[in-house]
Amino acid sequence: MEEMFHKKSEAVRRLVEAAEEAHLKHEFDADLQYEYFNAVLINERDKDGNFLELGKEFILAPNDHFNNLPVNISLSDVQVPTNMYNKDPAIVNGVYWSESLNKVFVDNFDRDPSLIWQYFGSAKGFFRQYPGIKWEPDENGVIAFDCRNRKWYIQAATSPKDVVILVDVSGSMKGLRLTIAKQTVSSILDTLGDDDFFNIIAYNEELHYVEPCLNGTLVQADRTNKEHFREHLDKLFAKGIGMLDIALNEAFNILSDFNHTGQGSICSQAIMLITDGAVDTYDTIFAKYNWPDRKVRIFTYLIGREAAFADNLKWMACANKGFFTQISTLADVQENVMEYLHVLSRPKVIDQEHDVVWTEAYIDSTLADDQSLVLMTTVAMPVFSKQNETRSKGILLGVVGTDVPVKELLKTIPKYKLGIHGYAFAITNNGYILTHPELRPLYEEGKKRRKPNYSSVDLSEVEWEDRDDVLRNAMVNRKTGKFSMEVKKTVDKGLRCGALQRSWEIFLPRECNH
Repeated sequence: MEEMFHKKSEAVRRLVEAAEEAHLKHEFDADLQYEYFNAVLINERDKDGNFLELGKEFILAPNDHFNNLPVNISLSDVQVPTNMYNKDPAIVNGVYWSESLNKVFVDNFDRDPSLIWQYFGSAKGFFRQYPGIKWEPDENGVIAFDCRNRKWYIQAATSPKDVVILVDVSGSMKGLRLTIAKQTVSSILDTLGDDDFFNIIAYNEELHYVEPCLNGTLVQADRTNKEHFREHLDKLFAKGIGMLDIALNEAFNILSDFNHTGQGSICSQAIMLITDGAVDTYDTIFAKYNWPDRKVRIFTYLIGREAAFADNLKWMACANKGFFTQISTLADVQENVMEYLHVLSRPKVIDQEHDVVWTEAYIDSTLADDQSLVLMTTVAMPVFSKQNETRSKGILLGVVGTDVPVKELLKTIPKYKLGIHGYAFAITNNGYILTHPELRPLYEEGKKRRKPNYSSVDLSEVEWEDRDDVLRNAMVNRKTGKFSMEVKKTVDKGLRCGALQRSWEIFLPRECNH
């Protein structure tokens, strides 16, 4: 199995080296004109029968390896989110220099024919995918996919983080401003993964925890918790006066107390402030809790078109190693929220930490057949700028990745080591199942209706004999070797109970976080 992990990691590493080398040689040209293959527009014609701009002829042919989907195994193509301009200079330059990845995509596939999708997700928003395939918009003509929201991108681009989100619900936030604020919170939640911890506090004259039962602490940013908090966001309403000082004091105390418990990410910490203004810089609070080390970054989001209080919010962000942005409309939300990821990625970029990450299992519906859905995991690695003028600033270029079917992992397990009643399983660093005989992602056999939390099933939910989480904790803490415990087993159709000794052997692939 270790050889397989190493093989996939090396494929991704080759993509990283090629991307960084191509960007190093490229000089930004604001007037660059470049016709690339847009995944939505390829093979599309106008009413006169001419190919659309960015929609040149792109040969597609069904391929058995990709479930007979029409693909081009010689070239990649590029998807750009609907809310972004296809010919924005930043997009065009990025697409131009990343064109060199085509050779590496093809070479990786020749070396390892078991590879599925390979891709580069740019920090600018575009998504280069190999093999090239046509993307179809939904019934509203929209493609909501943004690679920067995907777990593989977030996990590779940033370190684990503890986040407190402060939302201003004073009277001045009524109407559209509160709607934009709620959407901003929701977009921030989209950027948090299973390695992160968070809480949301609304404030006016008083503090209002969005979930009152979880005051004074942080919770893991798994899917269940994020959806629960989203439901409570709708209950927020604006009234009164905004007292930011009490909110900042509470946020710093939570982060400090939670960090001292040894829980959470034990890495980056941040406060996200969403407001329509601040009457002070609150430097005395920052001096008390955050200076001179500035371990907690402050990210400020100014809601609305007015800029009267922008200077105070800019100062707070800059004085605490964060970032300031203004959000005037709902359309501005997603792109502006993404900016904080670039800031949090800087330490990793400056230190050139090319960590390999593997995601939890998920269902890839594009490769599903009539019988079943395909469980996948993604191996990903960040891509950094190595240009001298930007190296000290820590510029993240994006993330490369490739998908690995879970069944490929199972093929590498030597059957002779398992025995007749043995089985193999793998978990993520959070204890979630990557593969296990008892993992059932669908509600009923033969039907494609997936369970909402199928990708976050904890090992303790299926290995019920491990009542004290001895096995689970050993795996999460990366202990290796053989473990055994005495378990009770019913025999004779449940009439008698006997004690048995069960054994497990744990190993950690050297290039994996599982």
